[in-house]
Amino acid sequence: QVQLVESGGGLVQAGDSLRLSCAASGRATSAYLRAWFRQAPGKEREFVAAMSWTGGTPSYADSVKGRFTISRDNAKNTVYLQMNSLKPDDTAVYYCAARFLWMDPRRAKYDYWGQGTQVTVSS
Repeated sequence: QVQLVESGGGLVQAGDSLRLSCAASGRATSAYLRAWFRQAPGKEREFVAAMSWTGGTPSYADSVKGRFTISRDNAKNTVYLQMNSLKPDDTAVYYCAARFLWMDPRRAKYDYWGQGTQVTVSS
């Protein structure tokens, strides 16, 4: 049973923008904490951004702060990651994640993960 589905990845040039989407279904629609992570080849998965489903101040990794924006559409139960001024270092598979209870998004164990969407930024 698919709970989180990402879309929107692709191949872009440095400086371009992309918007990733993460649609939730089933029990995942009740998750309070929604987050984005990424994993580049040969590297560990790293936190990118997170927000609570009811609002509040989002949190971002220092490497994307000021360039990426996480947002939500309650009616569609979808979380977005708007990525501007993309750099080759942003190349990775991007995953969305969801957790029922709030905790530090960088340390949380998530209840659901999406399958990932590839983002490739050429120089």
